[in-house]
Amino acid sequence: MARSTVLFVDDDLVDRMALRRQLGARYDMVEAATCAEAEQRLRAGRPEAVVLDYRLPDGDGWALLERLRSTDPELPVVLVSGHGTIELAVESMGRGADHFLAKPLDPDALAAILERCIQERQLRKRATEPAGQSSRSRERDGQIRPDPFRGASPAISLLAERARKVAAADRPVLLIGETGCGKGVLARWLHDNGAQSGEPFVELNCAGLKTELLENELFGHAKGAFTGAGETKPGLLEVADGGTLFLDEIADMDRAIQAKLLKVLEEQTFRRLGGVRDRNVEVRLIAASQQPLDRLVRAKLFRRDLYFRLNTLTLEIPPLRERWEDIPALAAYFLDRLGHEVGQPDLGLSADAVEALTRHAWPGNIRELRNVLERAVLLGAADTLEADDLQLESALGGGPTGKDTASITLAELERLHIRDVLERQRGSMSRAAQTLGISRSTLYEKVKRHGIEPPGR
Repeated sequence: MARSTVLFVDDDLVDRMALRRQLGARYDMVEAATCAEAEQRLRAGRPEAVVLDYRLPDGDGWALLERLRSTDPELPVVLVSGHGTIELAVESMGRGADHFLAKPLDPDALAAILERCIQERQLRKRATEPAGQSSRSRERDGQIRPDPFRGASPAISLLAERARKVAAADRPVLLIGETGCGKGVLARWLHDNGAQSGEPFVELNCAGLKTELLENELFGHAKGAFTGAGETKPGLLEVADGGTLFLDEIADMDRAIQAKLLKVLEEQTFRRLGGVRDRNVEVRLIAASQQPLDRLVRAKLFRRDLYFRLNTLTLEIPPLRERWEDIPALAAYFLDRLGHEVGQPDLGLSADAVEALTRHAWPGNIRELRNVLERAVLLGAADTLEADDLQLESALGGGPTGKDTASITLAELERLHIRDVLERQRGSMSRAAQTLGISRSTLYEKVKRHGIEPPGR
């Protein structure tokens, strides 16, 4: 199999030699020390990706990046710098870089980014594309799935490395992560990059569903199985046959249904409600939970045998506060999408806004980040968002309480935030859960755990 070619543009010979030694076994490395030399290498042959130093003897990386984009808009470019700052990272992403990394480079993190970029480029080449349509606009249209590994932090790079290994294994997968951290996006990526790619991907959130409804949704029912069952209804297991079934918030599943699900995993058979014969089905199960299932097993809230069946391949998704280095890249991505949705394609963040984002605790993780940016874009008037536009203090409840949010625990921040949202929603659990981006059952659990008394009670 032919190896991919990567152009590395850096005037530091030591850095080039180190990268050639570290990545030479994976890629064909082409080197350049100046902008002019890099353009010569590009004319001589088309690399699959470019690693570009910001400071070069005959110009800066931004200028070369602009020329690269004008000749090949889809060429993946990773900008690197020995003077990495949040402002430089945000500006670089805004100018079209796919990723930004600070020196000294982590070869494993760089290799993971290059692999994803090259894979996406190859997929785009194979796809039928209307003339002039960019990769970002195609992603907005749903033709390319969102990248669950956007960023270059050690935490997300490690997740990407493990996910690539898990995707190739035809086994159940358990995703553990806080609400809003991207479990659904990762589940879809695992499907698209696994043996079931091209087959059905079916998802169901178990939270808040009554036992009878959840059982009916999963297994379907036979005609006459209960009052009102006038027709036979296939369940989601049958719909997902040959593909992937993603069960989000599996911790909320009743133990009786857990037993039936275990039979599906072990015997590949199930029976519709009211049915008289077993049906064969072949699906890959991806389950997700924001609660560690081992704790639920010890509390006898989750079946031990099902837990061990699911726990063979587990991926833990890091919360956003543990990968703060990725926030500028994530924010730039969301602003690009939001800008095109509202007709403001040049949206950006001031340095103060970026600093505010990186200092926020993000109890709602990536979903909260997107909601904060969307609110700021819809309510703001300028293309460049300032820190005040983000309204982060009010989102934390810090303003009304008068508390210094830098001096209290994350649990207290979450409690204040939930209480503030409930007050603004006048005690409505449904509206508060929607605002927070979590299920009602999750909100009830958090209200109980934090001892919050909803307004009006």
